[in-house]
Amino acid sequence: MRAGLPRARVEVATIRGAQWARTDREAALVVCLAVQQRLVHPARLLAAWAEVRGGRRHRVLDAVIRDVCDGAHSLGELDLSRMCRRAGLPAPDRQVVRRAPGGRLYLDAVWDDVGLVVEVDGAHHLLALAPVDDALRANEVVIGGERVLRLPVLALRLDPARCLDQVARARAALLARAAA
Repeated sequence: MRAGLPRARVEVATIRGAQWARTDREAALVVCLAVQQRLVHPARLLAAWAEVRGGRRHRVLDAVIRDVCDGAHSLGELDLSRMCRRAGLPAPDRQVVRRAPGGRLYLDAVWDDVGLVVEVDGAHHLLALAPVDDALRANEVVIGGERVLRLPVLALRLDPARCLDQVARARAALLARAAA
């Protein structure tokens, strides 16, 4: 944009901010926040990213932007996606909407082929009435016939192998049940 004060479209500013971040993790956070807070539409961010050639942390940002625009809304969800890819697990669908008597439920990661849901719980899930809301949401999903695993983001950071092992074992058990 050329008139007035220097400025950039939100999608361009998001990419630049991610490139200028001190660490890869901060870069991922910039992208997550811009999409999560609906400052930029994922399609516009992807289109702007398609025009970027090279640049600082291009490989990292390519994976992050694609994951975020595919539905990952937090660093914990990005971590889970990365961990699943490394372990050879199929990518889950992200931010899947389910209907419940109380309205819509947004689920972090879903494998519909086996009926497995993984919720990544950040620190805000421990505040005030969030645990009550989370329990009631998980119950609605289970009543609907799916299994729910809850992974605190702190567990993903401190013991990622154990978290991924649980996801892989749950998926394998559900696949075995479906085949029987």
